[in-house]
Amino acid sequence: MATGNRSDRTEFLLLGLSQDPDLQPLLFGIFLTIYLITAAGNLLIILAIIFDSHLHTPMYFFLSNLSFTDLCFGTTIIPKMLANIQIQDKSISYIGCLIQVCFVLTFAGLENGILVMMAYDRFVAICHPLRYMAIMNSKLCALSVVLSFGISVLDALLHTLMALRLLFCADIQIPHYFCELAQLLKIACSDILINNILVYVVTSLLGVIPLCGIIFSYTQIVCSVIKIPSASGKYKAFSICGSHLIVVCLFYGTGFGVYLSSSGSPSTQKSAITSIMYTVVTPMMNPFIYSLRNKDMMEALRKLIWRILSFH
Repeated sequence: MATGNRSDRTEFLLLGLSQDPDLQPLLFGIFLTIYLITAAGNLLIILAIIFDSHLHTPMYFFLSNLSFTDLCFGTTIIPKMLANIQIQDKSISYIGCLIQVCFVLTFAGLENGILVMMAYDRFVAICHPLRYMAIMNSKLCALSVVLSFGISVLDALLHTLMALRLLFCADIQIPHYFCELAQLLKIACSDILINNILVYVVTSLLGVIPLCGIIFSYTQIVCSVIKIPSASGKYKAFSICGSHLIVVCLFYGTGFGVYLSSSGSPSTQKSAITSIMYTVVTPMMNPFIYSLRNKDMMEALRKLIWRILSFH
C-alpha cells in the first residue's frame, strides 16, 4: 500500500447501527433504557449478595463478580454510543478506540473465566457434595477470579499493543457501534496476518478450551443427576444449573458466531447487530436469569429493596 494512501488522522468514525437520522432518537431511548436496566439490575445483585450473609457462598461470590463484570462491560460500550447519538458526532479518538478495544477484551475475557468457574462450582456441588466446602474454599474462589482477571488483562494488552503497529487508510469508518477488534483489523492498510493468527490462537486457548471444560463439567453433572432416584432431586439439580446454562449459551453462542462470521464476511452492520447479543443483551439479561429462577436471590433482593425504602 502506498504511503500516500495512509491517513495521519487521529480519530475513527463509528457508523453505529443505523445512519438514518429519524431512527437516532429511538435508538438513544432504547439503549439508554437498556443501560439503566443493566446498571440497576447488576448493582442490586451485587448489593443483595453483600448484605445477605446467607449468600456468602462460592456460587454467589462468582455471581457477584459476574454482575460486576457485566456492569463494567456495558459501561465500556453504551455511554460512548449514547454520547455519539446525542451530540450527533460519530467520531472516537484513535487512543480512545484502542482503550475501548482493551477494556472490551478484558471484561469479555473475565466473564469467560467466571462462567468457567461457575460451571466448576456446580460440578463440585453436584458430583462431590461431601467435599464441596473443602474444594471450593474462599482462597480458591478469590484466586480463580484474580487469575482470570490477570489473564484477561494480558490478553487485552497483547491485542491492543499489536493493533498499535497497524496503519489505516484515509477512509477509517467502522461499521459498528463500538471499537471491536475484528472490525478494526478490517480497515487496516498494513499487513494483519500476525494479528489474525494471534486472534485465532488466543480464541482457541481462552475460548474453545474453557468451553470444552464447561461441556465436560455438565456432562459429568448429567451423569450424576441421572443416578438420583427421586424426580424432585433431579429437578432441583437441573434447576440449579439451568440459569448458568442459559447465560453460557447466550455468551458463547453469539460471541463465537460474531468472530467466526467476521473472518469471511465483508464489513457490514450485520455483525454489529449480532454483537448486541453478547455486549448489550446478555449483561442486561443476567440479573433476571439468575434472580427470577432463584428463591434465595429473590428473597435477598426483597430484603435489600425494603432496606433501601426504609432508609429513605
